[in-house]
Amino acid sequence: MAETVWTRAHVRVSGRVQGVGFRYATRTEANRAHAAGWVRNLPAGEVEAVFEGPREAVEALVRWCHQGPPGSWVRSVRVDWTEPVEHLAGFSVRASDWTLGD
Repeated sequence: MAETVWTRAHVRVSGRVQGVGFRYATRTEANRAHAAGWVRNLPAGEVEAVFEGPREAVEALVRWCHQGPPGSWVRSVRVDWTEPVEHLAGFSVRASDWTLGD
């Protein structure tokens, strides 16, 4: 039996991704994929997310981010792949962080 490989993706999505339900749709997709993590808006108009879980689930979420929910328009998706470090449980929509600079 093959061992499940866990991974983590730190994602930043730009385009028309705020005010269109992107964060809540991301949570729905993450729950459907049984992945953990969080998503939030950034002051530069981007959405930031962290996905942890089985590699196939996380890869599917990253692919979904390239499309986004209806009403969104994705310009770019930046992904940093790492080993899971926080061992996150569940998926949350975090409050927008307007204090972060780019």
